Amino acid sequence: MAPITVVEGRRLALSNLEKVLYPATGFTKGEVLHYYATVAEVLLPHLRDRAVSFLRYPDGPDGQVFFTKNVPPGTPEWVTTAEVPRVEGPSRMVLVQDLPSLMWAANLVTEFHTHQWLVDTPDEADRIVFDLDPGAPASIVQCCEVALWLRERLADDGIEAYAKTSGSKGLHLLAAVRGASSEQVSEYAKELAVEAEKAMPRLALHRMTRSLRPGKVFVDWSQNAARKTTATPYTLRARPEPAVSAPVTWEEIERCEAPARLDFDARDLAPRVRDHGDLLAPLLDAERAGSLP
Repeated sequence: MAPITVVEGRRLALSNLEKVLYPATGFTKGEVLHYYATVAEVLLPHLRDRAVSFLRYPDGPDGQVFFTKNVPPGTPEWVTTAEVPRVEGPSRMVLVQDLPSLMWAANLVTEFHTHQWLVDTPDEADRIVFDLDPGAPASIVQCCEVALWLRERLADDGIEAYAKTSGSKGLHLLAAVRGASSEQVSEYAKELAVEAEKAMPRLALHRMTRSLRPGKVFVDWSQNAARKTTATPYTLRARPEPAVSAPVTWEEIERCEAPARLDFDARDLAPRVRDHGDLLAPLLDAERAGSLP
């Protein structure tokens, strides 16, 4: 029988705690749950009021990996859910609003992915995101060069950008915006991606064409579409090691000379949060949100 844990008054059955999920390091499911409990204070504000898509990997990254968008069977009645618009019709999805819900979801073994809009205002985007994806032999080092250009370009329009690692090979740029639909944000993001390619033709690419990507950084603007989701800050990723989508400073980006400089896993995050707090906290301040030109 799975041990019962009480989290803020909610009873949770946490299963298979000794199971190794990350074979490269021996990182167990129990350690995954401990990680999420440790970063809950900074993670939860980025999940709250956003419909969550789960990318589940219950047997580790080498096992079956699959998306769950609808409310999973067996979801406790105290977990908040909401009806959200989707192309195929309204769907009911999970909202991770508190620590018990976070620990319940973490027990499913999942990456957390969220939209760039809040569930109460699905017609208005509150984020713009650029997914900078390097094509070998390019790496996150080249992503940093593109990120610095995009940061300055966004600043020209009065939009303040922040960065996190993708938890894989690349980098995510995020900024808070207001007063625009997902379609309008997507159009603006594409314009900037095209500008980046013109400014750095040997480095940046706005087209998804695979044959063009070796040695360049694909500036993926398409994740601003209302239907798309992006890995949530602080989520673990389904990689051989417990890699994290970790917020980083602009100083770290400016000084990145090797991919290892921006390679973070679960064991790195507690001291980073202690030293920096939530580097993406400004995204949660509506007063700092920018408007599209």
